[in-house]
Parts: sequence; C-alpha cells; structure tokens
Amino acid sequence: MSAMKFFMPQVNQMGNGCLEASISDITKLGFKKALIVTDKVLNDIGLVGSVVEKLAEEGITSVVFDGTQPNPTCGNVEAGLKLLQENDCDFVISLGGGSPHDCAKGVALVAANGGNIRDYEGVDVSEKPQFPLVAINTTAGTASEITRFCIITDEERHVKMAIVDKNTTPLMSVNDPALMTGMPKSLTAATGMDALTHAVEAYVSIAATPVTDCCAIKAIELISEHLETAVNNGDDMEAREQMAYAQLLAGMAFNNASLGYVHAMAHQLGGFYDLPHGVCNAVLLPHVQAFNAQVAPERLAHVAKALGENIEGLTAEEAAQKAVEAIKALSARIDIPAGLKALNVKEEDFPTLTENALKDACGLTNPKQATAEEITAIFAAAM
Repeated sequence: MSAMKFFMPQVNQMGNGCLEASISDITKLGFKKALIVTDKVLNDIGLVGSVVEKLAEEGITSVVFDGTQPNPTCGNVEAGLKLLQENDCDFVISLGGGSPHDCAKGVALVAANGGNIRDYEGVDVSEKPQFPLVAINTTAGTASEITRFCIITDEERHVKMAIVDKNTTPLMSVNDPALMTGMPKSLTAATGMDALTHAVEAYVSIAATPVTDCCAIKAIELISEHLETAVNNGDDMEAREQMAYAQLLAGMAFNNASLGYVHAMAHQLGGFYDLPHGVCNAVLLPHVQAFNAQVAPERLAHVAKALGENIEGLTAEEAAQKAVEAIKALSARIDIPAGLKALNVKEEDFPTLTENALKDACGLTNPKQATAEEITAIFAAAM
C-alpha cells in the first residue's frame, strides 16, 4: 500500500445538544465577528437568528449571508466574500447542509488566497489555508462539514466545479441531531442516499484503505438500519443521531478515499439542470455499481452484506447484484424517483453530460475507468 493522508477537521462536535458546547469552544478561539453563510429557508424559520443570539451572548457579533442557492454558484461565493470583506469578519460559520458549507468554503478559500473561486477548480490548487471556518450541520448526508470537497456551480458554463483541496477543510464541525429533526421527508431521503453514495463509492475506490473501509462499511450498516425511520418519523432522535454518525463516517471515508463516477455524473446533472444532488446520486448509484461489478464484485458483495442482504453461498458476482438490487429497493421505499426521466433529463444532452463527467476529478478513483460510450450507456440505463 502506498503512503496515504487522512484529512479531518481539528475538532468534531457530535451528539444531541452539542451546539451549545461548540459555541463555547468558538469563544475560546478568540474570534470576534462571524460571517454566517446559510440559506433563506433556515433564516426565515428562525434557526439562524437563534445561533446569532447564542453567539452574541458570548460576545461574538454576526453578519448573515442567506443567499446560498441549493446548488451554490460562483455568484453566491462572490456575494458572500463581498459581505465578509465589507464587515471585517475574522471567521466564517456555515449553517445548513451541503450548499451553505460549500458556499462558505468557497468564500473562505478566496478570502485567504485571492482571485476567483474558478481559479481553484481541481485538486489542491490553493497555496494558503482558508479563512477560519466552523461548519454547523443541519442535514445528514453531504458530510461537507468535515471534507476537503467544495462543489460550486459555474453558472456561465453550466458546470459543477469539483474543488478538492486540503485547505477547504473546516476548523471545526458540529453535528447536533437536534438541528436535523425539522428536515422534510424528501430532504431526509435525498441526503441519506447521498451519504450512502459516499460510503459505497469510497469502499470501491482504488484509493480505499483499511481506515476508510471501516468508516464506509459502518456507515452503510447504519444507513440500512436507520434511514427509513428517519424519513418516516423525523422526530425519532435515535434515528436522527445514528444518521448523523452515518453521514460523518461516510464523509470520513470519501474525504480520504475519494469517490467515483456516481458523483462525476451527478455533478453534471446538477450543474446542467439545477437538480438536487442527493437525488441524482441515488438514481445513478445502482447503475454505476452495476458497471463497477465487472471489476470489483468482491467489494460490492461486502456492500450487499452491510445492507442486510444474505449472501451466503453466492458467488461474488451474484452478491454484487444483490447490492445493486438492495440500493434500488431502498430508494424505492423512501420515494426516490425511479429514473432520470422523472427529473426531465434529456437524451440529446448526453454528449455534453458525458464529456463533462469524464473531466470531473471524482472519476479518477472509480475502480473501472470508462470510455465516453460507457458513461453515456450508464446515463441511458438510469433513465
């Protein structure tokens, strides 16, 4: 095994009620003025205001940027950066799910390194650590609060840029399941399948290690056991807490083993059609794994077992097919759309989607490298 690196925030707050402890710890770091990057929904329901009040009680003032879109754009990053600079903020707080976290990473990265967020597309392009960032999470799926991945839509090219950079790793992550109980069923389902995709892609990645394997398999087990309950009974704190752990473990796995063609392809769907990332991942996941089963059936057999499938007596190829079927069945039970056609994806766009997917950095660690024809065939199978 070659040398490896393992990336994580310095401090990771977990468990019901940990938000209070995290604010106390922020105070000890000496910060005085926060730019809070969030979205309008969380601001309108009062969650942002409650965090602002808690910070104020500890002597920290705040400026709120709530313009983050579901697929954050270069324009969102520029607007947030302008607010940070105009108000002389000394750190950034991201509050929400993957969209605010990614937008905040973009703001923090450019604040420290200069230029435009487009300058940092690719792997480890930046030279300086980003502006200090504390990521307070409200969903159980993206794990963006702990990762070095930052996905920003270039609205001019209609492309989601994959920025994979050690300098986008937050200083602190906060996963308080009490903040997740208000998630609607559809968002719980989509973010849960996003977490499953992270775990599966990390497990079959060519960069997987024993460390990432442990995280990925445990994440798959927890998602299999708790996602449906979290979707159908959002107030079930046990399910919410276990899903928070699952998505964190999945994030630890893919943050260090990277991903594969599910994400490389889903990024194009999100950037081209402005579709929800977790839903795109969920629809593509079984079809990409059917492709990967050609070279990694043993790995996918382990995925099937973690999903609760009985694989005793089966060949690796048969067990891998069980994994594909189990993923489809779980998606159906939580009302994920059955195919891309339901998302209004058009076959005439396949050439552009395929071309851009093959340029996405996430595809580099897929266990089987694909031709353009094979990527197009996966898109077609997922319709």
